[in-house]
Amino acid sequence: MFDYADRGSYDEVTLRRNRSDFEAIALRQRVAIDVSAQSLATTLVGEPAVMPLGIAPTGLTGLFYPDGEIVGARAAQAFGVPFCLSTLSICSIEDVRAAVSRPFWFQLYLMRDRGFNEELIARATAAQCSAIVLTLDLQMQGLRRNDLKNGLAIPPRLTLRNALEAALRPAWTFGVLFGKRRTFGNLAGRMPGADGLVTLSEWIATQFDPTVSWKDVEWVRSRWPGKLILKGVLDAEDARLACETGADALVVSNHGGRQLDGARSTIAALPEVVEAVAGRREVLLDGGVQCGQDVLRALALGARGCLIGKSFLYGLAALGGEGVTTALELIRKELTVSLALTGCNDVRTVDRRVLAGNGRLHL
Repeated sequence: MFDYADRGSYDEVTLRRNRSDFEAIALRQRVAIDVSAQSLATTLVGEPAVMPLGIAPTGLTGLFYPDGEIVGARAAQAFGVPFCLSTLSICSIEDVRAAVSRPFWFQLYLMRDRGFNEELIARATAAQCSAIVLTLDLQMQGLRRNDLKNGLAIPPRLTLRNALEAALRPAWTFGVLFGKRRTFGNLAGRMPGADGLVTLSEWIATQFDPTVSWKDVEWVRSRWPGKLILKGVLDAEDARLACETGADALVVSNHGGRQLDGARSTIAALPEVVEAVAGRREVLLDGGVQCGQDVLRALALGARGCLIGKSFLYGLAALGGEGVTTALELIRKELTVSLALTGCNDVRTVDRRVLAGNGRLHL
């Protein structure tokens, strides 16, 4: 489970770039400026947020911590940032909606069975989800070698090593066993007789659709009445095409380095996407974001905010809701300090002036 969250596809070149390119961007230190009135508050796709950060959709979250999606959604909402539930979550849309007081975002994959997609959209509507995040970069799954080595393949395999590791972690094992669900909650009941994770995973392996086109995005837009966010945009041309679909926002993302290995980092691609969008849509960034300074760099290059996945899962797996809160608080504190030390008071006014070299990137 750790490697599922932590590692990338193939040789993990893009996974490493997501971090190294962030670290290569130098910040501009300023002094003798009154920075006593710090404000991190903003809006993300029309929703208020205490800082420019949200929780990205992460599959299998309920296997990192019992009822992980419910615990994570509650922690995010209590903190004041958006939470996005994955199609491949363990707890279902209905499970999470019944456990929280406010709507959340729902992430959607376009599958071969469009009837099932319509059902998911209808369920998201019934749950009053405030946005659908349509992920576009998983039309074919990249090879994640560590998942294959560990037996976390599709379908998953139980090996002696995995069984031993589970036995050595009784708190995790019993917590997951007695959680609300142990299989993909949003897919349960979709196949007659499907009562285990293996069977459902076999079904998922046949469902990712390599024929997806912009017409399919427009199809989703015609059926979804709320905010539509397109995730997986890494190219300026794709960004311009995305703006024509009626989407409300884009997420610059390379799936955390878990799909096309050798692709650019998200922070390197961000400026071109922002330029192509030209203010017509809100731009968020996902991939490599692990600290408050990463958020500041993304804001400086035109992002409205960022989404985190790994940091969320690390905190959740370690301490449940308290861990999620701790991860968010660490990022908030670092963003506050970094904002002040670059001479700024408000995240909504951050631009390239906070970067050394007048915005020239050292990538």
